[in-house]
Amino acid sequence: MAGIQSLRYKVNCGLHLVIQTSSIPDKNKVEFKLNRETPSFPGRLLQHDLERNYSSRQGDHINLVTSSMPSFPILQRSSEEKVLYSDRLTLERQKLTVCPIIDGEEHLRLLNFQHNFITRIQNISNLQRLIFLDLYDNQIEEISGLSTLKSLRVLLLGKNRIRKISNLENLKNLDVLDLHGNQITKIENVNHLCDLRVLNLARNLLSHVDNLNGLDSLTELNLRHNQITFVRDVDNLPCLQRLFLSFNNISSFDSVSCLADSTSLSDITFDGNPIAQESWYKHTVLQNMMQLRQLDMKRITEEERRVASVVAKKEEEKKRESHKQSLLKEKKRLTINNVARKWDLQQRVANLALTQDRKDSESPPQEPCQMDGGSISEFPEETGSLDPGLSSALQGLSVTETHLVEIEGDTLSLYGSGALECLDRNWSIQTAGMVTTVSFTFIEFDEIVQVLPKLKMKFPNSLHLKFKETNLVMLQQFNALAQLRRVDQLTIDPQGNPVVNFTLWKYYVLFRLSHFSMQKINGTEVTQNDMIMAERLFGILAHVASSELPQYRMISILGDARKKQYRYLLESKGKKPGIVSEETSDSKRLMGENTNRATLNYTTREFYHEKLEEIKDKKKFCKMYVEDLVKEATAINMKNEALQKLWPQMFIELVRDAVIEIRSKDSYMKLCLQQITDQK
Repeated sequence: MAGIQSLRYKVNCGLHLVIQTSSIPDKNKVEFKLNRETPSFPGRLLQHDLERNYSSRQGDHINLVTSSMPSFPILQRSSEEKVLYSDRLTLERQKLTVCPIIDGEEHLRLLNFQHNFITRIQNISNLQRLIFLDLYDNQIEEISGLSTLKSLRVLLLGKNRIRKISNLENLKNLDVLDLHGNQITKIENVNHLCDLRVLNLARNLLSHVDNLNGLDSLTELNLRHNQITFVRDVDNLPCLQRLFLSFNNISSFDSVSCLADSTSLSDITFDGNPIAQESWYKHTVLQNMMQLRQLDMKRITEEERRVASVVAKKEEEKKRESHKQSLLKEKKRLTINNVARKWDLQQRVANLALTQDRKDSESPPQEPCQMDGGSISEFPEETGSLDPGLSSALQGLSVTETHLVEIEGDTLSLYGSGALECLDRNWSIQTAGMVTTVSFTFIEFDEIVQVLPKLKMKFPNSLHLKFKETNLVMLQQFNALAQLRRVDQLTIDPQGNPVVNFTLWKYYVLFRLSHFSMQKINGTEVTQNDMIMAERLFGILAHVASSELPQYRMISILGDARKKQYRYLLESKGKKPGIVSEETSDSKRLMGENTNRATLNYTTREFYHEKLEEIKDKKKFCKMYVEDLVKEATAINMKNEALQKLWPQMFIELVRDAVIEIRSKDSYMKLCLQQITDQK
């Protein structure tokens, strides 16, 4: 069209800015258009380019002269230039350090200061009709001097030194804001730009994306080449179609999960982020953002969507299973911690009771005394001298889970004394047969001893026992393990088992459990030399124990073993030579424990206390019986002493009476005959 000059700014993100002007005075109109087009190449957003003929022709007719104001040049254009390019002015590559004074150009619509050295925006407040302002590639440190430019639609401040988004309050009509290549660390002060369609913040120092509320017209957001780790508020942008997040630090989809809630987003880029290296990346994005048309500048096909849907379902199942396992692990951790706390409190209570017991045993015996109207028992365990804090803590723990039973692979792990009740369950044959290792943690060894027969029956293939925090304190306790069917390995953790501090504890285990032919103790292979040394060290002990034991006690200890041996001998007579059944092997193992070793048994503290109570009752009965005998003997002695005192006088009286009676012989004889007659 004649007389019409066209200036086109190319925006690679999909917008073409066209400003048309007329040189004819009566048709001096400006047409501003934003046409949406699909870009052919993903170049720098808003990387614009003036047409060569426009730039060169206009630059030839511009003169800058020195003004009376220091360091502010004055712009002068020829009248022909003003007529020809009345609404636009380009000062590109003029080595300007300040904005020149522009008088008489209030009708300008487009102003270009590209590629200069300007440090501050000034001297343009009079250009109130300005629509397009380009300050790309300067040295501006702060956004200022724009408050009067209320008609401004395009502001290009890319490649400057701006640190903060500010002073845009009056630019409510902005369509395009380009701040790429600056030093901005935070998105702020843009919520009032409700007409803004394009925002370019690429190549800044952003670490997160938020505070985007109010940008209701935003269709394109460029955040490439930042340090972004998470994105928020994007789902609150109703018109957003294109989002560029390439080359940031996004490592998980959870950090950008708000994108899944956006209904308008059609194009997005994540390339150059850690998340893009993950195998699940594409499938997860497509599954959560079904409306996407392009991902990383590549069109999405229906086949990719279908595959993504299938993979996403599998990933979701894995995630649910992983979450379930995490919950189970956390529950296990909390339960074990709770069991450990309760165990620790119980040990402290036991130690306090033991200390009190020792103090009482060292002090002279005293009768129960009265104090404040109450009696203090002579038994330390009944004194109530325990720390009240410990007692309350134990009561608090009693309402939570205080034990844990877990089968993992071939290992049965028991935590807390309550876990021993699991041996009463009806375990399936397959599960019970699979268990070869049993681990006890935070359980008193004396309580374990009571369930060893059940363990032997429920888990016949258990060959490896582990003990941790079980109060193994003396060698005698290992005697209790002899009642098991078989033990190939034994692991005693030093934690909570002081017995491992004894130098010879391993040799005692090998000696006492020699009929098991153990292979490992605490992970160390058992050698023949170890067996020989164990026999040398403890063989005489067993001999002395068996020889000094009373016969009735020996019979009570060996009764069951002798019955089994006798039964084995009877059964072996009826079998053919060379045929050895599993039952026979078990019988051999049972009778492999010789008499000397069998005398070395272990009595649990509970059983010991029961016996102690029985002994106390017997002592009480004996004491009462002896006291009765003493009382009776005392009475007899008192009577004897009284008789000794009275006997001399009684004897004199007897003699006197006898003399008097026989003084008259005839009278005495008559009296005697009379008494005989009366008796008849």
